Amino acid sequence: MKTTRPTESRERVLLVGVGLKRASHVPGVDAGESERASLAELAELARSAGAQVAGSVFQMRDKIDPATVIGRGKIEEVKIEAQLHKAPLVIFDRNLTPTQLRNLESGTDCRVIDRTQLILDIFARHARSREGQLQVELAQLNYMLPRLAGRRNSPGRPAASVHAALANRNSKLTGDASAIAWVK
Repeated sequence: MKTTRPTESRERVLLVGVGLKRASHVPGVDAGESERASLAELAELARSAGAQVAGSVFQMRDKIDPATVIGRGKIEEVKIEAQLHKAPLVIFDRNLTPTQLRNLESGTDCRVIDRTQLILDIFARHARSREGQLQVELAQLNYMLPRLAGRRNSPGRPAASVHAALANRNSKLTGDASAIAWVK
């Protein structure tokens, strides 16, 4: 297992960035400028993962909405943009909590990932050695564990199965590392 849900080759994606309306700490830099640069970097990361960037949405806010990051009205705009661009995947340029992820997926009717998941996907694509592949898989499973709760009727079951997979992979990785150290 390289990734739980890989970014398919040339999958169309919509990027979403959020900037805060506050005075910049750096003189001469406008509020939101660093977030816009980060969104441009996210586009390059998406291309590196093999995705085709169909468009982007950027929003300036006074504060981050704790439930959805961007607010209910903007979710509808993102949903429409994703439909117009035929983008089944939306990538957010910030870390999302499990609740935010769930709310955004239900509000946009699209698969939603954040910057961290995209970077883990890139690592999974480029891992060549068995040890590297196992390390990336372990990182992906650790990252996905809190995001799986509530995905099924029984919230405890998915987390327990992923926890078992993590323990199994971790012991295998430790065993592989011991074998490598013994050969040296």
